[in-house]
Amino acid sequence: MAKQKQDNKKVIYWLLTGCFLIFIMVVIGGITRLTHSGLSISNYKLISGTIPPMNDIEWQNAFNLYKQYPEYQKLNTHFTLQDFKDIYFWEWLHRFIGRLIGLVFFIPFLYFLIKKQLTIPTIKKSILLLVLGAFQGFLGWYMVKSGLVDNPDVSHYRLAAHLTTAFVTFGYTFWVALDIIFPDKKQINKRLRNLIRVGLYVLFLQIIYGAFVAGLDAGFIHNHWPLMNESKFMHKTVLIEQSPLYKNFIEGKSGVQFIHRILAYIVVTFVLIIWYKAKKIYLTTYQSKGVNTLLLMVGVQFLLGVFTILLQVPVWLGVAHQIGAFLLLTAMTFTLHHFSK
Repeated sequence: MAKQKQDNKKVIYWLLTGCFLIFIMVVIGGITRLTHSGLSISNYKLISGTIPPMNDIEWQNAFNLYKQYPEYQKLNTHFTLQDFKDIYFWEWLHRFIGRLIGLVFFIPFLYFLIKKQLTIPTIKKSILLLVLGAFQGFLGWYMVKSGLVDNPDVSHYRLAAHLTTAFVTFGYTFWVALDIIFPDKKQINKRLRNLIRVGLYVLFLQIIYGAFVAGLDAGFIHNHWPLMNESKFMHKTVLIEQSPLYKNFIEGKSGVQFIHRILAYIVVTFVLIIWYKAKKIYLTTYQSKGVNTLLLMVGVQFLLGVFTILLQVPVWLGVAHQIGAFLLLTAMTFTLHHFSK
């Protein structure tokens, strides 16, 4: 029997499956956040927690546990058991997919390792992916814990860390898959490559501020565009909500939304410059597809952000905006890969 080729199609499918599951997990996480479901499960059981309550007694016990924490005591004392079941579902599904991702990454990795179907570089990258996945799970529980003490809401810093790590894990998984799909070295334009790198860093900063907006519920105020209120570019509360001044831009709702808006313009500008400069040089087919998709996605994402603000963050539009961020990151990663190596 012929020896299996290292880094074969099975490895590519494994990595892309991981990307898809991370994407689904982030979407479900967005729904969980927007439906205020994230604190419905106030304990963490790695194995037994996989199965939701299966009968009336188990449901009542879970509800009684929820009643012991601030979200019920300060916000949801009107909740019935059915209300609790509704929010429990999204948090349980989010955690279930997280466990599934762990299995999907770890078990095939062991199989490919035993069968010697991974090159040494891919083994090293895969180990880093496993570490990132484990760290992501830890951050999820670390985030939830922040909402179980006094304030019935999670820390927006921990939310940002949890979400950003998910995006980083996705981006790196996709990059490893691209390394295998496109193994040949290419002639590159270093200036353009470096510009795309900076664009990627700015995009990640924007993702962090998107998480700040979500964590602080900052999208529910200043629901006007292009000005923050009907006639103001910067609303007066941007500078006076927090003291000292800098805290307004990391903890104040108005200040965080203001920075998120400004970063949106900066991201769009970077993409326009990348597209313009790329069109002035010879491009391979995939490079051309990358920059064109990047331009399309930044336009779609910008419009989604505008309508999310104008319509005061309906769940479906908030989720669509998060999906847009994911697809924009995918396009940026794909483009950078084809201008690297």
